[in-house]
Amino acid sequence: MQKMASKSFKQSRSNLSASTDASELQQLRPPLPPTVSFGRRSSGRYTNRSRDDLDSELSSSEYAQYTVQIPQTPDNQPMDHTISQRVEEQYVSNSLFTGGFNSVTRAHLMDKVFDSEASHPQMAGAKGSSCAIPGCDGNVMSDERGEDILPCECDFKICRDCYIDAVKSGNLLCPGCKEPYKNTELDAATGERPLPLPPAGGMNKMERRLSLMKSTKSVLMRSQTAEFDHSRWLFETKGTYGYGNAIWPKEGAPNDGNGDDGEVHDPQELMNKPWRPLTRKVKIPAAVLSPYRLLIFVRMVVLGFFLAWRVKHKNEDALWLWGMSVVCEIWFAFSWLLDQMPKLCPINRATDLNVLKEKFETPSSNNPTGRSDLPGIDIFVSTADPEKEPPLVTANTILSILAADYPVEKLSCYVSDDGGALLTFEAMAEAASFAHMWVPFCRKHNIEPRNPDSYFNLKKDPYKNKVRPDFVKDRRRVKREYDEFKVRINGLPESIRRRSDAYHAREEIKALKLQRQNPTDEPFEVVKIPKATWMADGTHWPGTWNHPSPEHSKGDHAGIIQVMLKPPSEEPLLGVPDDSKLLDLTEVDIRLPLLVYVSREKRPGYDHNKKAGAMNALVRASAIMSNGPFILNLDCDHYIYYAQAMREGMCFMMDRGGDRICYVQFPQRFEGIDPSDRYANNNTVFFDVNMRALDGLQGPVYVGTGCLFRRMALYGFDPPRAKDRAPSVWDCCFRRSKKRAAAEENRALRMGDDSDDEEMPLATFPKKFGNSRFLIDSIPVAEYQGRPLADHPAVKNGRPPGALTIGRELLDATTVAEAINSISCWYEDKTEWGQRVGWIYGSVTEDVVTGYRMHNRGWKSVYCVTKRDAFRGTAPINLTDRLHQVLRWATGSVEIFFSRNNALLASPKMKILQRIAYLNVGIYPFTSIFLIVYCFLPALSLFSGQFIVQTLNVTFLTYLLIITITLCLLAILEIKWSGIQLEEWWRNEQFWLIGGTSAHLAAVLQGLLKVVAGIEISFTLTSKSSGDENDDEFADLYIVKWTSLMIPPILIMMLNLIAIAVGFSRTIYSTIPQWSKLIGGVFFSFWVLAHLYPFAKGLMGRRGRTPTIVFVWSGLLAITISLLWVAIKPPSDTDQIGGSFQFP
Repeated sequence: MQKMASKSFKQSRSNLSASTDASELQQLRPPLPPTVSFGRRSSGRYTNRSRDDLDSELSSSEYAQYTVQIPQTPDNQPMDHTISQRVEEQYVSNSLFTGGFNSVTRAHLMDKVFDSEASHPQMAGAKGSSCAIPGCDGNVMSDERGEDILPCECDFKICRDCYIDAVKSGNLLCPGCKEPYKNTELDAATGERPLPLPPAGGMNKMERRLSLMKSTKSVLMRSQTAEFDHSRWLFETKGTYGYGNAIWPKEGAPNDGNGDDGEVHDPQELMNKPWRPLTRKVKIPAAVLSPYRLLIFVRMVVLGFFLAWRVKHKNEDALWLWGMSVVCEIWFAFSWLLDQMPKLCPINRATDLNVLKEKFETPSSNNPTGRSDLPGIDIFVSTADPEKEPPLVTANTILSILAADYPVEKLSCYVSDDGGALLTFEAMAEAASFAHMWVPFCRKHNIEPRNPDSYFNLKKDPYKNKVRPDFVKDRRRVKREYDEFKVRINGLPESIRRRSDAYHAREEIKALKLQRQNPTDEPFEVVKIPKATWMADGTHWPGTWNHPSPEHSKGDHAGIIQVMLKPPSEEPLLGVPDDSKLLDLTEVDIRLPLLVYVSREKRPGYDHNKKAGAMNALVRASAIMSNGPFILNLDCDHYIYYAQAMREGMCFMMDRGGDRICYVQFPQRFEGIDPSDRYANNNTVFFDVNMRALDGLQGPVYVGTGCLFRRMALYGFDPPRAKDRAPSVWDCCFRRSKKRAAAEENRALRMGDDSDDEEMPLATFPKKFGNSRFLIDSIPVAEYQGRPLADHPAVKNGRPPGALTIGRELLDATTVAEAINSISCWYEDKTEWGQRVGWIYGSVTEDVVTGYRMHNRGWKSVYCVTKRDAFRGTAPINLTDRLHQVLRWATGSVEIFFSRNNALLASPKMKILQRIAYLNVGIYPFTSIFLIVYCFLPALSLFSGQFIVQTLNVTFLTYLLIITITLCLLAILEIKWSGIQLEEWWRNEQFWLIGGTSAHLAAVLQGLLKVVAGIEISFTLTSKSSGDENDDEFADLYIVKWTSLMIPPILIMMLNLIAIAVGFSRTIYSTIPQWSKLIGGVFFSFWVLAHLYPFAKGLMGRRGRTPTIVFVWSGLLAITISLLWVAIKPPSDTDQIGGSFQFP
């Protein structure tokens, strides 16, 4: 038999308390397993330390106290899951947990989560039959199928509260048959209660998985107390029970019960099998890459000669014009070099999903059941304002996640509502309810994409390649249900308002009656009751109210956690024939992943650090509740377009050397973009050229969404084998003292900013990660689970196959209460969250800074381009929204340049070309200063009758021609190896000038204001489209919203147009026409105007309508600058416009 010891939950040190019922349930748990206390120096092994031991820093002394949980041995037989654990999990999923600073953590049992009835047994608010105890209106708890959980063989229906009373006061007597409860455990093997219970009964998930971490040594040892070391015996002797045995011993191995007649496999036999990689590099053809590199070198040399020639050959007639142009051209050459150098080594990558399935989900000697051995993934979805980010968009994203093609029991979804809005909460509850139909429908018919809104709006034939005869009927029914779902979501604001008004009126009437019952001599005063926002069960919403009041506003509300969908069972839960159901789900897995709503606590006076702070709160809460070793973060408008996208990313993480990969970045693809992509919203040049090129270096930058993280990299740890790198030029300049090499397993857990310690510094973890014991205990578990399989001698720092087939532990109130503690506003005080741990604070582009810190520690990242787009989202197609989006990105880059995250200060672990790429990220906004000057030069040239060179001689034209031709050839070759279109490249060039003369310049000014004057930058959310505009899909494209960012481009266009007219007039009517200077000035003016054409088109609106303010500003500025020019250089008598011609 394979059994494991049960875990004892110790109460957290923080002053938190769950409900009284939760504490009562704790008393019903099985007794603690035997423990052994040692008085010895820590040996670097994984241990369980108490909170008090860590706080008192006993580890710094000679001896430390710690506890070792003994794994199961013949003399240590554990107990199975008790019914109280099942009941408590149901209680947790039906409770809304709140708490925070100076407040008690409370679990509010909710009869209703939203106005509709819960339709899935995993969902919060799911109810069983009525309790049979007279006078009790409670409901019997239900299992995964919605069937009643009945503790007695007489099948007497009893609710959770009555069961607790019967156990405590009735001496374990059943109120129905008056007989004692014979067994409080539900054994799945008996067949009497069809509950799919995990085989490793009783032991907590954290301890079960900690027990898998075997030492790298191969010699049995005894402890210093001379007692037998059970944990080493478990893995290093020929005992064959327990999880984690990578290879069954050959001598005397018993039959494993699977009909293999004791067949065993030795290490040599396993290693002799052909090893197949999960990923491979697809090199760019040399016929494309070699000329591309050669052209870069040629253009670099030509630019050098050209700039040298420009410096030597001055324009004596207009030194000011020559000087400005030369300075700008030198900067442009430098900027081009920063952008082009990291593109020298572009690569493509490919994955093999068949090999992934074979290694992790195929029955083998190490995994006889074929249960998934893939690590868990926690998916984060962030939203902040339901007005700018419609709940329907977020709900569709959630549905695409719940239907993803990944093991259900390994998937967890956390929704961060940073606004604490009841609208978002109930929209998530509606999404969880609709998921019970949508997710099985997707699995049954292999639907792609699994976002219902995108699927039902596909313009292709939905019935193509569908072989099931009932597909048409199922699709129509699901489409009808989805239409009703959209109506409910869109009607939630009005529903919440009407409900709150009704409850508020009732409260006012009650208060008025109470006032009249207590008559006084004083005149009646008007009863004033705060207008609260009410939940569906008739209680106050603990978050933000529609009418804000103290402790119920966007910046002042309690922390909230609601388990919308409780964790699924380990085994597939197949549907059964049922005529009452809308869909026939026979033989279809109906389980749903874990879904949790999280709204972190916010209080006045605390810096909540915007999105980065919300993501770090999710990191801590998820570590306590599910602890997936990998984290996928998505914006609320970015949904999973390819159901197997996470499997593709996992191929890189689980491949040989994958333990050194900090994240897998997927390209961002967008929907709802106009066909011409007027403002380069798709960013194809960046995502298909720059990011592929960085993939050949140390890896792509992190771009904020669609990124699969390794949890340990987010925690700020160094990668494994951090010192196994080739010596570089930096080692010659900055020599480091050599110290004794640490053990392999401990290298992977060394903090990035610590010295070369030999072991995991557990005593320092509270200072780094906070005072949550659950969080600290989860760190080594996450590291172990994130390791690749040790299925080949070349795989270093691996784990044995079959080690992750154990299901997760059932949720209890203590765990969720600890999660509430971790999302409180004060938790990060005096810790390193946001400094070295998690998402990094201090910049509006926290994504780039977070990725930079990981690369700076020596981690690598990977760019995963799938054949089918992995994720899709929305982008602002309105000109004003697009400029504000670019302004935010550029402002973050300026902040990076003036911070400690400047690539000039990077560590030697970062490659030189990667350093150049990050340096370009911080420098590119400053190009706007030179770009805007250069765009005015053609107009100034035409106004003055001069040019940037003395004459348009052959040398200048030759240089200009070569530079232009090499640029075009480089663009063609980039198009060739990246797969983008020529039109996309040209749109990118156009918007580079539009953004450079507007948003980038404003970003530089804002960044300088913040650095010099300390003026903070306001962060505005980018509005998300709800997709309900039926009249015109691209209506936003034609809306003109005035912004001050439009002034510089408008001024440039007006002055260049006026300058062209003035130049032609001067040349035509002059006695000695200077055609060469006119041609030069007009050519560059047309170059500027061609780049600004999309901007001018955007100002015209749908039918050429332009706001009057645009003309007013343009005219005033153009007249002002023209008069200023006349005042500086008035026309002489011999140099009048038109020669002898005079205006009448």
